[in-house]
Amino acid sequence: MAGIDPELAQACDRHEARNLEELKRLIAIPSISADPEHRDDVRRCCEHVVARMNEIGLSARVLETGGNPLAYGEWMHAPGKATLLVYGHYDVQPVDPIELWHSPPFEGTVRDGKIFGRGSVDDKGQVLMHLAAIAAHLAVRGRLPINLKVVVEGEEEIGSPNFDAAVERYRDAFAADVAAISDTAMYAQDVPSLTTSLRGLVHWEIRVDGPAQDTHSGYFGGIVRNPIEALATIVAALKDDDGRVPVPGFYDGVPELDESQAAELAALAFDETVEAEALGVPQLWGERGRHPLERMWFRPTLECNGIWGGYSGPGSKTIVPSFATAKISARLVGEQDPVRVRDLVARYVERLAPAGVRVSITDDGAVRPIVVPRDHPAVAAAARAMEAGFGRAPVFIGTGGSIGPVATFDRLLGLPQVLIGVGLPDDAIHAPNEKFSLRQFFDGIKTIAYFYDELAGLRPGGGSG
Repeated sequence: MAGIDPELAQACDRHEARNLEELKRLIAIPSISADPEHRDDVRRCCEHVVARMNEIGLSARVLETGGNPLAYGEWMHAPGKATLLVYGHYDVQPVDPIELWHSPPFEGTVRDGKIFGRGSVDDKGQVLMHLAAIAAHLAVRGRLPINLKVVVEGEEEIGSPNFDAAVERYRDAFAADVAAISDTAMYAQDVPSLTTSLRGLVHWEIRVDGPAQDTHSGYFGGIVRNPIEALATIVAALKDDDGRVPVPGFYDGVPELDESQAAELAALAFDETVEAEALGVPQLWGERGRHPLERMWFRPTLECNGIWGGYSGPGSKTIVPSFATAKISARLVGEQDPVRVRDLVARYVERLAPAGVRVSITDDGAVRPIVVPRDHPAVAAAARAMEAGFGRAPVFIGTGGSIGPVATFDRLLGLPQVLIGVGLPDDAIHAPNEKFSLRQFFDGIKTIAYFYDELAGLRPGGGSG
C-alpha cells in the first residue's frame, strides 16, 4: 500500500468508545474453561462472539467440537485474493486468588488508561482488535481487501484438547493461505515487536505414596518415609546448581544462537536489577552463562508448578502424610521432540524413586516449539503495519509461552503464521489484576486494519504479488 488510508484511521478513532464497551461486555462473561461450573458461561461467550461477528458483516456460526465450541466467521468475497485465517480464544483463566484483585475481575474496570479484567488482553481484547478492524473496513469501504476467516477457540487455557480434532473435522473452514494470531506481547510499551518463536510445552504430575493413611508423627515418625520429603528430593534433583536439567537427552535438538541473534538480544534494553525488582525477587536466576532473554525465549525449562501434601490448615497437625503430589512442566525450543522429552523425564523420575515410598508419574501435552520465518511476505506485511500503527519499525523477539493451536496450524495445515500481538510484559496475564493498555488496544486495532491492507498484495498460496 502507498500509505495509511486516512478514512480507515478515522473510522478506528471514531469507534473507540464503542469498541471499549464491547470489550467490557465480553470481559463480563466469566468464560473459565477450567471450571465445569462455568460451562454455560463458556458457551454463552462463544455465542456472543458469533453474534458480534454477524453484526459487523461476517457470516458466522458456532462450530461444535468434542468440548467447548468454536466461534467461526468468514468474509469470502475477494476473488483472486489470498485468504487470512485469524485465530484467537475467548476462554479465560480462573481468577484465584480473588482477594488480590483491586476491582472485580469480570467488570472491565478502566483506570489510569488501562482496562482491568480477566481476559482483557488474554485474549478477548486482542480478538476484538480484529473484529473492530474488520468493522472499520466494512464501514468505510463495504468490503475487505482480502478473504478472511476468524476462528475463536474456547479451550486454549486448558491446552486445546479438542482443537486438533476440530481442525480435521472442519478442514474446509480452516483452509487459508496464512494465519494470524494475536495472543502475544510486545517487548515494551514503546518497542513494537513481532514474535517469531514460541516454545513448546509438556507437563507431568508426580505422586508419591507412603503409608495407607496419614499417621501420627510421634508414633510412626522415624519408621516410615515421609512422602513430602521423598517428593522434595525428586523435585530438587530435576535441576543442578548451574540451572541445567540433568535428564539425559533433555537438550537434544536445542540450537545455539547464531551471531546475528545474539547481537539482536544484546541490542534490546534489559536491566537485570530492574527486572528482578519488578518481579519481586532479590536477583534473577537461571542457566549459568546465558543472557536472561536467551533463557526466556530460546532455552528450554523444567519447572515445578505446584506441590502439595499433608496438612496446611491453621495451627498444627503432627502427621506423616500418606501422599504428596507435584506438577511439573517443560518449555521446549528448536527441534526438541515433546513426546520424547515427556518420556525421558518420566523415566528419569522413576529412577529417582527412593526406597520406602511408591512413585507414580502421569504426563500430558505435546506442543511442539515453533519458529516463524522472518522472510515470509506476510511477516513483512505485518512489520509494515506495526510501523504504521505504532510509529516505529518492530523488532523481532521470541516468547517463552506456548500456543498449542500455532503448532496445530503448522503440523496439520502447513500454514505460514504471523504472531502479531500487542500486549505488554506487565499485563499480568493468568494473574490477579490482568489489564490491557487502552493505547495498545486502540493502536492495535489500527495496526490490524493496516495489516489487512498490506496483505492485499499476497497471492493465494502465500507469495507476494
